[in-house]
Amino acid sequence: MKFPFFGRQQRSPNPPISTAAQPEGRSPTAGLRPSRSSESSGLGTFGGVYTPSILTILGVIMYLRFGWVVGSVGLIPTLAIVTLSTSITFLTALSISAIATDRVVRAGGAYYMISRSLGIETGGAVGIPLYFAQALSIALYTIGFAESIVQTFPMLDQLYVGLITTVLVGVVALTSASVAIKAQYFIMGAILLSLMSFVWGNGVPDTTPMGWTGSPPADAAPFWTVFAVFFPAVTGIMSGVSLSGDLKNPVRSIPDGTLAAVATGYVVYMVLPVILSVRSDAATLLSEPLIMQQMAWWGPAILLGVWGATLSSALGSILGAPRVLQALARDGVLPEWLSFLGSGSGPEDEPRMGTIVTLGVAIAIVCLGELDLIAPVLTMFFLTTYLVLNMAAGIEGFLQSPSYRPAFRVPWYLSILGAIGCLAVMFLIDAVATVIAAAIVLAIFIWLQRREMEATWGDARRGIWMAILRQGLVQLDHAEDPKNWRPHILVLSGTPRKRWPLIELADALTHNRGLITISTVLPQGARNLSQQAELELTIREYVEKRGVQALVRVITAPDPFEGAVRLVETYGLGPLVPNTIVLGDSESMERRDRYCQMICQLHSAKRSVIVLRENPERGFGRRRRIDVWWRGMQANGGLMLLLAYLLRTDIGWHDAEIFVKIIVNNETAVESARASLEQFLGQLRIGAIAQVIISNGRLFEEILHESSENADLIFLGLAKPDLIPPNQYTQYYENLHDKTANLPTIVYVLAAPDFAFEEVLAEN
Repeated sequence: MKFPFFGRQQRSPNPPISTAAQPEGRSPTAGLRPSRSSESSGLGTFGGVYTPSILTILGVIMYLRFGWVVGSVGLIPTLAIVTLSTSITFLTALSISAIATDRVVRAGGAYYMISRSLGIETGGAVGIPLYFAQALSIALYTIGFAESIVQTFPMLDQLYVGLITTVLVGVVALTSASVAIKAQYFIMGAILLSLMSFVWGNGVPDTTPMGWTGSPPADAAPFWTVFAVFFPAVTGIMSGVSLSGDLKNPVRSIPDGTLAAVATGYVVYMVLPVILSVRSDAATLLSEPLIMQQMAWWGPAILLGVWGATLSSALGSILGAPRVLQALARDGVLPEWLSFLGSGSGPEDEPRMGTIVTLGVAIAIVCLGELDLIAPVLTMFFLTTYLVLNMAAGIEGFLQSPSYRPAFRVPWYLSILGAIGCLAVMFLIDAVATVIAAAIVLAIFIWLQRREMEATWGDARRGIWMAILRQGLVQLDHAEDPKNWRPHILVLSGTPRKRWPLIELADALTHNRGLITISTVLPQGARNLSQQAELELTIREYVEKRGVQALVRVITAPDPFEGAVRLVETYGLGPLVPNTIVLGDSESMERRDRYCQMICQLHSAKRSVIVLRENPERGFGRRRRIDVWWRGMQANGGLMLLLAYLLRTDIGWHDAEIFVKIIVNNETAVESARASLEQFLGQLRIGAIAQVIISNGRLFEEILHESSENADLIFLGLAKPDLIPPNQYTQYYENLHDKTANLPTIVYVLAAPDFAFEEVLAEN
């Protein structure tokens, strides 16, 4: 009997079946619609969790490939394979138990757990492939059932048997989950009968049993190949979790039923290889897929077990898949036009619309008849679910959030170990299928993120970032060093809509390297704390819609300049404070003095100051040319070159050329100045172009207007306040303001004192 749809065939005398993982579970009704009261009705531990789980564990691999496993590696290695495989499943079961006893697991099982722990995007990225894997698994198992029937009764047509079986399985699922569970009791009876018949059977005539020390043939499959074939046999524990919404007491039933199923499966899989090895030799075990039938006391009982295993798996899949679909629709993960799939029918909230759609998908795949190519990917989707569940439990346990209080406590490192085990097994089974499955999950995650979905529940992501932030802040040194300098910018923008170029410039300068805080200073008493928080949220949403990631701070003060200085002095967390202040130019003569005082105070606070004087008609022009007027590294030159370099790394300024301009008195100084400047810029590796200008007795402002009239952005240094006589900085600024009138957009730069920006450039 062959089952080609169970996956890639391995090279061996009797190629193994790399089965698609056993059917998974029902996904959450996203909480947007309450399920029926679980206190008054529902399935118990045995019928709702243990039975579907053990039926998927004791599946077709046990009947059709376990003999091949023993024949390939021998008895002791087989017991090692069973123990290692079950250990990974056991760790996953522990993680499931921890999550299930921390919160009420409503309809949806795996998807519910993941989305409520790691967020709706992660839940959806796993839940959508999980649904399709379950839906296609229905066809996978019914095709397998049909093939085995046709092998026994050759007069039947495999396609029609497969279609009829799929429809009948669908009818059982449409009736109700409880009816489907009752049907699985009969299947369990068939499997128990087959196992008893096998245990009471006899050895294969004319063979020398392998025993405990028998060796497999020299050309048998290697250990890890055999491990990859067997591992899917011990998966399927999510079959019980999938019915979480139909359980009477999921908090108790899920841990008890799941762990009991894992333990039962381990005992069975440890006993069977002993019996196989003492009843047959390796060659027979390798060559006969239905070797158990030859050993059984009543051979047809093994066929009943095979049929029961495939039917139970198909039944578990058609129970789980529609519930995943229902939960995805209720959470709004699916497109709006598919929202009807979230509807439920009857007092048990049965997902009949989802079942009909899923049945249609399964029938279409049965008509195609071949699942060889997609079966390995299905396995990866199931194992991805186990991996993410382990990660969810591990992260929750590691963060030690006060809200995470499972009754069934599991050390976080055991869950992480389970996740690592799942990932390793995925690559062992099929590395290519693992990469394909990962790419699909990642693509769905990105799609959901771009939709900017909002969940009505909290998850662990904020806790993750809080833990990372705390650790980072503790490790940060209070003294900023040049090698690790980043522009942490505080933008004194006021209303963002009115002064958007300030935010645009700050965003281009940081380019995901540093932080931006957009600040607004309101008049004293204009808004209370609650209203300030609402305004911060409004501003944050506005800038995010325009593609800028920034923090927002709104404060009140008697005077905007006093408020700005106060904000610079107090804003920040530990060593993480803004090191660069971005201001708009002051056009008001009446407030110019207070404005210049603020610049001096910011410089005294050891902050770099950037003043944007925008040409309203030209803005940032074509963003093709940046002029930096050079007066040496110490006179703001280092920071100006660094800002020009950072600006050009932004995609909007990517094609810009940086011209570093220096003025000399006469022609005799041109060559030496150019050579010195070009050598210096070459060492910095910022791709700037040196340009030497002869003054010929002209004033600086004349040269500036003539040379930079076609620039898109000009960098000019501001004099340091301590080099200007007291109370004369305002006059200096006004003179500079007048001299640079009618030029393209200008950035005035005042570097923070006592910081070696030249070393930042040297590190580049």
